[in-house]
Amino acid sequence: MVSREQVVHGACRFFLRHGEVDMDGVARSLAISRATLYRVVHSRDGLLGDVLWRLGERQLAQARLRRRNGGVEGVLEITRHFVDRLRGAAPFRAFLRGEPETAARVLFNGSGAVHRRAVSAQKQILLEVPGEWCAGPLDQVAFLYVRIVESAIYAELLGGHPLDPDLAERAARSVLLPRRPTATG
Repeated sequence: MVSREQVVHGACRFFLRHGEVDMDGVARSLAISRATLYRVVHSRDGLLGDVLWRLGERQLAQARLRRRNGGVEGVLEITRHFVDRLRGAAPFRAFLRGEPETAARVLFNGSGAVHRRAVSAQKQILLEVPGEWCAGPLDQVAFLYVRIVESAIYAELLGGHPLDPDLAERAARSVLLPRRPTATG
């Protein structure tokens, strides 16, 4: 019997070679039947979510290692490194071009759980990078921050037009900055 971990690992290798997760191709590469593959992973979207998260998590880990600053600048630095690595990933770009509807479904909805995992990872980054954060629950701050970053990364997928990276960074920064007291209270 093949484990889910073995399937995800094999699907990651397949994705890096082909820029997609073709269930027949993944099954052949693992020397298992398509029926066995589906018994283990249940759905292509779920497997894609695991693959995209696994590969993205590696990029995020490398971006975290490159951080040199603390506070808001440290968080933004991690994000810049991550986004640069993601944009440079040819298999990922091929997937976005080839399957935009599937990409949107898996990246942003519950079927792939990528967004939920990204929010959890962002919360961990906020906890590990020293700094004073926006007043509010870190779960919500992380959620808003991730949505802004996703909007910048996937602007063409979502709206057909690229988003100004400087504008996106200013928006992300504003979510992180602590609230300053105003003269009226």
